[in-house]
Amino acid sequence: MLPMQAIELDAFRRVHEGDTFWCGTLLGGCGGQLTTKLYTDRACHFAHLPDPDGLPHVCGRRSRGVDSADHLYVRSAAAAWLADRGEQATFEFTRADGVPIGSVVDVRWRHGALRVHLDRAVAPVWDDGLEPVLGLSVPVDRDTLIRRWYVHRIRLDSEGTSRRVRIGTEAFARPTEWFALEQCEVTERGLSTPAVQRIVQHRSAAAPAKWTPGQNTDTEQDARARELLRKLLYARRTDSIALADSVCREVPQLVGVSPRLQEQLDAALRSGLLWLGKKAEARRELFASLEQAVAEKRAGKVKKLVRHARGATRDTRSEEESRVIAAADGCLTDIAAARSKRLNTLLDDLDQLPPDPDPDVLRIKVRELLRAASEAGNIGPQRQAKVRAWRERVRHIASTPQPEPAKRRPRRLHEQVTHKKWLSRHCPRCGANTGEKCAVDTRPDEVLQVPHDERLQPIIDEREEQQRLRRPWRVYEVTCPECGQEPEQRCTMSGGPHPSRVELAKKYTRMKKAHP
Repeated sequence: MLPMQAIELDAFRRVHEGDTFWCGTLLGGCGGQLTTKLYTDRACHFAHLPDPDGLPHVCGRRSRGVDSADHLYVRSAAAAWLADRGEQATFEFTRADGVPIGSVVDVRWRHGALRVHLDRAVAPVWDDGLEPVLGLSVPVDRDTLIRRWYVHRIRLDSEGTSRRVRIGTEAFARPTEWFALEQCEVTERGLSTPAVQRIVQHRSAAAPAKWTPGQNTDTEQDARARELLRKLLYARRTDSIALADSVCREVPQLVGVSPRLQEQLDAALRSGLLWLGKKAEARRELFASLEQAVAEKRAGKVKKLVRHARGATRDTRSEEESRVIAAADGCLTDIAAARSKRLNTLLDDLDQLPPDPDPDVLRIKVRELLRAASEAGNIGPQRQAKVRAWRERVRHIASTPQPEPAKRRPRRLHEQVTHKKWLSRHCPRCGANTGEKCAVDTRPDEVLQVPHDERLQPIIDEREEQQRLRRPWRVYEVTCPECGQEPEQRCTMSGGPHPSRVELAKKYTRMKKAHP
């Protein structure tokens, strides 16, 4: 790697005075020659020599970070390490469709093979002849850790202008242990570290002792294994997540168990981990629903969910779960206070009614009072007595016969027209001119105190027509120019009528266009 500081680049140039540098094709580069660029105000770096025609050089290399050449460092380190052990290695940078070079390095020698996954572009495949070695970003599931006992990890640390390979051993419920490549060995199991040797030694079952009559054949480890199996079964029956989690953490650390019990332990551990995963997912969904119900202030749902949440976390509770439950309790307290305040307001409004209120108004207010009292829950003996009294008063009014309301007489025509307009036009019935009173039909020499209906009806019709013309046009009274929907039909777009239809209704209103 080229030093990034100017003073270090001077020393680098002196060391490599007779060397040339090229854009590596195994780095995704173009293969062109490079030169070193020295800067005092920014990082020093390699740069392509200009093209002979003077145009800027175009290179297809995209990855230029400190880890972009890690696959080459892996090849160099693995070749030297295997050579020290008398092995001749071959290397291949596997390139699947669309996978950039450097994601996977295959290392093969006479008695073994490794596939190094430096990123997660290619998923590891187990038990296919190539032992996977996983980069830090490559995930591994718990079932694989339990079934294989361990997996290998790899990381590269920067040391000066180079990168150093370190190998890690990861096992279930154990932290990853890291070792220099020189501490690792090649065994019949493949790549081995000091941690692998300890795991294999602990997990290897001891030879079974001979059975004699009257002698208990269970070893101490077998007895402990049977106890863990019973605990795990009890934890699942009692829905105790904390106990199940504790057992699942202890099972992988138990060594020296007979092969038959070890199979049972492995099967029970896989089943227990799956059960814990489902419980954890259900727990996350429960608290997400509770948090949403709190945000929506739905008291009934909050009360139900917080009860389930307390039961689900009776053994252990995280800080986030405690925060959600506390927020739910605060929400219920606020809602109860608001409901109690509303109940007091309704009681005050009823107390301010006149002694003989309208029965319909009273029934509506008492109905609201009863609903508020039911939602408020425990309202105390005094308010309970007031609510009961108002309820009994409404029942008494309902049971008392009410007088029939008087029927309203329909308004006659002369009552619908102002007095000054009575004589504003001639009468078609009696022939009275404008300004003259109508004559009695049988005695023309006598006049009527009110005009004939035939004289007043045109005035009323004209007034109604003017009111109809003055009424604003409603949006759905016009045909939509955008989607062609007829009057009284909704526009095809979601969210309301088209803007052009709204503007057309306003235009008809300004024009005082006659309504249909």
